[in-house]
Amino acid sequence: MNSLENEKAIRAIVATCVEAYASGFSDRHISEKDDDDGTINMKIHNVFIAALGPEIQYYSALARSLDSSLGNMLEKMAIRIATLHYTVSQHVEGCLYKEQTDYIAELLEKYKRHAQKPSVLDYQGITKRIGDIIQKRHESDYYLYDEVTGMRYLIELKIGGDLDNKKARSEKEALLEQYCILTNQLGEDKVKILFATAYNRYGEGKPWRQGRVLQFFSEDELCISRDFWNLVCKSERGYDIVVDEYKNCVHYIIAALDNIKSIYLSNE
Repeated sequence: MNSLENEKAIRAIVATCVEAYASGFSDRHISEKDDDDGTINMKIHNVFIAALGPEIQYYSALARSLDSSLGNMLEKMAIRIATLHYTVSQHVEGCLYKEQTDYIAELLEKYKRHAQKPSVLDYQGITKRIGDIIQKRHESDYYLYDEVTGMRYLIELKIGGDLDNKKARSEKEALLEQYCILTNQLGEDKVKILFATAYNRYGEGKPWRQGRVLQFFSEDELCISRDFWNLVCKSERGYDIVVDEYKNCVHYIIAALDNIKSIYLSNE
């Protein structure tokens, strides 16, 4: 696939995903208008928000729903784009060794106590740690295999970069165990661990500085915004193509929001 064909394919996926998302988002919320358990209705009964007026009440509820569902759409869209160039899986299973899991636990405890700053050097040579065999399966956000280069990417994707304090350790643990499962079979030079985001919450091109992420992931493991989209698109222009086509199609989402507003605020 040449660069022009790749761009056309990426744009087609973005356009399809955005249009389908807008239609589904509108249909779902409009169908829930008289449902007390509907997504918006469940969130509009905060009397402290309601006191600010019906429009604030409505937008406050809708914004939370939009943010969550839009993130889900972006995740699915990235997977569809990745299938243009990679074999995509969302699980890893196989053998690892107890000595490896023990080492991972010790390493993460050091990160947790800020006794050690994360580095990709920390787990180099981990395939030499052998012992009792453990069979394990992990669900993965993205496991990409590039058949051309032989590289495999284990990606933890957080759309906006938020890494839950309670889950940070366990998510890095899962990635390291997946890394061990693959490298025990393939060697360490063909597998990478990445923490990815769909956009840079600090501004495109600016340094990533979220403390919770940097407590468990090294700079070399970060795949932020442009780097992520360029990777899944397998193009140095991947980010620009995705964002440009999204902007071309965003009118579908705007129209959907207008439709929902006309239903929920029809009496105002």
